[in-house]
Amino acid sequence: MSDVKRVSKRAQKAAETRRRILQAALELFVRDGYGATNLQDIATNAGVAVQTIYFVFGNKRALLKELVDVTIAGDDEPVATMDRPWYTGALAAGTAQDMLRAYVTGTTTVLERVAPIGKVLDGACASDPEVAALWPQDVDPRYVVQQRAAKALVGKPGARAEVSAEEAADLLYGLLSPELYLLLVQERGWPRERWERWAGQTLRAQLCSD
Repeated sequence: MSDVKRVSKRAQKAAETRRRILQAALELFVRDGYGATNLQDIATNAGVAVQTIYFVFGNKRALLKELVDVTIAGDDEPVATMDRPWYTGALAAGTAQDMLRAYVTGTTTVLERVAPIGKVLDGACASDPEVAALWPQDVDPRYVVQQRAAKALVGKPGARAEVSAEEAADLLYGLLSPELYLLLVQERGWPRERWERWAGQTLRAQLCSD
């Protein structure tokens, strides 16, 4: 076997081990909470030695940070949300209505992944100041994403002329929030289709002209 093939096989194995650990951490954090879950629990669930988790991630806080980042992105590629094809494609739409349609669909897919871990993160930040320090407190990254989308939206044909980019950003930030998604989808049992339809209709009524 060539050196290239050996390296490739090792890289694939390492990536698969990383994915198993992240999946095990997600399941246990959501089920039992961040504080109640220890690395040995995660290692057992992932089928690896606990030393492997220390080697790959360093500690439980770093594992949580990686898990949140990968959950938001949908994969472990180092590509920011605002550079993702679903996001850039939505912002490139020709009209405000078309942009909202694509944007709500893409955001809903993200919310499906992120909403369950949001409660985990809130609990972890409340109980461990060092976890909270892993994310900047001055600016909410989710608001930055919505702010850029809002600026694109208000400049498109079909956008309400009286709605400012700031107001549009607030509406996107509030209506497309993990908290509201959890309330309606998980607590009230709305299927994804109903959520997506309602969110799109509500935002169009607020942000688009007749």
